[in-house]
Amino acid sequence: MLRKEEVTFRKRTRASAARYREARKRTPWGVHSNYRLVDPYPVYVKKASGSRIWDADANEYIDFQMAFGALVSGHSHPELVRAVGEQIKRGTIYGFEWEGTAKLANLICRRFGLNRVKFSTTGLEATMHAVRLARAYTSREKILKFEGCYHGSHDALLVGVKPSKDKAGSASAPNQVPASLGIPDEVIRNTLVAPFNELEAVRSIVERNGDELAGIILEPIPMNMGFVPPKKGFLSGLLRLCREHGMVLIFDEVKTCGKFYNGAAGVFGVQPDLMVLGKAIAGGYPLSVLGGRAEIMEAIVPGKVAHAGTFNSNPVCMTAGIVTLTKVLTANAMDHAASLGETLARGYRDIIGDTGLEARVQWKGLSGTVHFTDGEVANWRDFLRCNIGRWWAYYIMMLNRGIIPMATGPDEQWTVSVQHTKEDISRHLEVFEEVAKQLREKQPPMALVEAL
Repeated sequence: MLRKEEVTFRKRTRASAARYREARKRTPWGVHSNYRLVDPYPVYVKKASGSRIWDADANEYIDFQMAFGALVSGHSHPELVRAVGEQIKRGTIYGFEWEGTAKLANLICRRFGLNRVKFSTTGLEATMHAVRLARAYTSREKILKFEGCYHGSHDALLVGVKPSKDKAGSASAPNQVPASLGIPDEVIRNTLVAPFNELEAVRSIVERNGDELAGIILEPIPMNMGFVPPKKGFLSGLLRLCREHGMVLIFDEVKTCGKFYNGAAGVFGVQPDLMVLGKAIAGGYPLSVLGGRAEIMEAIVPGKVAHAGTFNSNPVCMTAGIVTLTKVLTANAMDHAASLGETLARGYRDIIGDTGLEARVQWKGLSGTVHFTDGEVANWRDFLRCNIGRWWAYYIMMLNRGIIPMATGPDEQWTVSVQHTKEDISRHLEVFEEVAKQLREKQPPMALVEAL
């Protein structure tokens, strides 16, 4: 079955294969983000609009990847196309602060419950600045993160991201496994790793290292091991631990800030000390935010705590942010997208139940995923039990039928945008029902998680 689907995929995507061969002549592995590299080769895209995307072979797909969650606005939203086009005529970057920057700062502070903000360009930059600020504020060096969570590819947090089972160590006190060569040992030693959703294990690690820990950083809903909601009391328990030990609690909401109107902090009623925002808040333009309590943010003092960037707060991205938050990702629009997301997730659940497929759907609002396993996925160790081979079969079968079901990889999730329609959801479920029946009949072998 999988071999037949791969043959079909190759026939449908000959232009992508050619683009890949050409790209590899100048670019290692042909992509500019390693997470875009998949077997047998990446899909290369020509254009996109609304909920649709067209590849280099002119194949049309209904897109539920939405740029790894950056496009809750959908592709080329008309409001953004108009406003950004007008701003480009007035200039793209000035080397000075743009006159409208304070407007966006006010919008973000009100929407996400922040006192102060600093703008950057990528999520990587913002999490890097968050860690630096926590260390400067507390005069401590160690940071605690969670196994399986990804916070950008800078050294301080590129530890314990996707460790294999043989390297991961104890489930309650995971090893500090670097996710890349080139990270100094002293950096790795300062990044502690804990299991997500296991508050007592976190408490034990904190109590052993409390005087050295500057803070805890986490995705309130991890979205790099699928879609993993926090257990009741977990987030509030982390906040209490930080208060008890003088640490800074950092929510990495690069993804979740666009999945919920007030972010995950608003959904779960836990306000961290610092928050990192990105992806969807500027409708597909590069913008990230470090925000939080005034007392901590005011520690960013020129000449003492560095925060810089030539492209920070450029008028194009600021304009995109203002328009996205006021005209695109409105409460009504996001409620509608969340309603469609609920329909999609419940449809998946019903089809899985009807076909007897060994899989589990985890979701909230407009985002979710299907884990090919028979139990709950509450942390990275649970994710390691998922059938990765079956996920890849599902993914390529959905692609061949014109649906990009979610972001590329079994550790990702779908995004329903404000431009998706009921018809898009119906078609997605129609295709999944066909695929699920075939997967149930011919189950491909388990693949190693290292294939990620």
